[in-house]
Amino acid sequence: MIHSLSGRLLILTTIFVMLAEVLIFVPSIARFREEYMLTRLERAQIASLALLADDMLDPELEEELLRNAEVFNVVLRRDEARQLMLASPMPRTVSQTYDLRDATAMVLIRDAMLRLFRPGNEVVRVIGAPVREAGLLIEVTMETAPMRVAMLDYGIRILMLSAVISVITAVLLFFAMRALLLKPIKRVAGHMQRYAAAPEDARRIFEPSSSVTELREAEEALKKLQTDLTQALKQKERLAQLGSAVSKISHDLRNILTSAQLFTDRIEMSEDPTVKRMAPKLVGSITRAVHLCESTLAFGKAEEPGPTLTLMALDELVEEVIDGERLADPESEISFAADIPAQLTVRADPEQMYRVLANLMRNARQAITATGKPGEVHLRAEDGAGAWCITVSDTGPGLPPKAREHLFTAFQGGARKGGSGLGLVIASELVRGHGGTLALRSTGPEGTVFDITLPKGDGTL
Repeated sequence: MIHSLSGRLLILTTIFVMLAEVLIFVPSIARFREEYMLTRLERAQIASLALLADDMLDPELEEELLRNAEVFNVVLRRDEARQLMLASPMPRTVSQTYDLRDATAMVLIRDAMLRLFRPGNEVVRVIGAPVREAGLLIEVTMETAPMRVAMLDYGIRILMLSAVISVITAVLLFFAMRALLLKPIKRVAGHMQRYAAAPEDARRIFEPSSSVTELREAEEALKKLQTDLTQALKQKERLAQLGSAVSKISHDLRNILTSAQLFTDRIEMSEDPTVKRMAPKLVGSITRAVHLCESTLAFGKAEEPGPTLTLMALDELVEEVIDGERLADPESEISFAADIPAQLTVRADPEQMYRVLANLMRNARQAITATGKPGEVHLRAEDGAGAWCITVSDTGPGLPPKAREHLFTAFQGGARKGGSGLGLVIASELVRGHGGTLALRSTGPEGTVFDITLPKGDGTL
């Protein structure tokens, strides 16, 4: 039980309540001692009234009055005159004097604790103010042993009562905390165990129900975590299924495109000028598609090769990408421009870099086309000190908030209706394979700008 949260809560509650009772015990004992001595002063004053009524008292009566007051003698000061009212022999001399008229709380507590832990029997003088202003002061002498016995008896009763109160309070607090805290925690833990057994099952997602603010926040956070995890697992399963389907499709598509390559070889023999001009581009497109199918199949086997880095002329590759985009939508009012230094060469894989630029420029073209207005797609390249920098910008409407939030997340970062959101994911992964970065510089009503950075040398930027 001591290792459980409920057991430790019960033990700690009992200890803390006992500590609180001890803090109450100390001033209570001091107050009891003060009341004890004030009672003796009051009794002594009442005994002295008998002497005021009759100057001559019988010695036996005087002794009885002192015995009832539990004092040895009584001194009363009236009208600036100090008068010994009652007296009896004292067993020993006075060891200490206590003046209750101006004693502070700390002084009373200190004296009470000293008396409680001092077992000897002493004679002390106690000075106080008479009740009902029956004089200037009253002074008595008394023994400390009876007072200490009374203090110990009172203290034991206080401690026993404190122990009972502590146990009752601890039990009540334990059951209250068990109902308000421990049961909800156990319920959450039970839900977590059931959810862990089948995280793909959305029916096992936890539903918050606690009325305690902190527990409610924890339950809502747990629900969000489980919801996100379930969606991620479903997305992972869908991606696995999609990967299997794509591998099968790519296998058959590769065979079809291989046959198409054989036909393009004959088209190249045509004497038609238009066919001669278009045939190489058609051959290049089909060859690129065949390579893509082969890469897809290799990826399905977890054997996708890295980029084959070579020094390539960037302007020729950009011109090919632009020609492909113009042919894709010949009737649009979109202009394509390239600002590339002459003879600029970059270290990259030509096929993969073509896919990167084609994805970016296709996204830009489709964004402008969706507005129904003319626009421009501009590609610019710079030869930096440690890296090549390529910028693709457009005058489109900018990316919507959801697309910016999931920009490089598959199937979630699509900017247009019906888009898969894979273009930027593919481009980003290909650039990372070159040791570079693809980043969104800006987007808004004035257009969107993407930056590609390709490192030189050993791949460090």
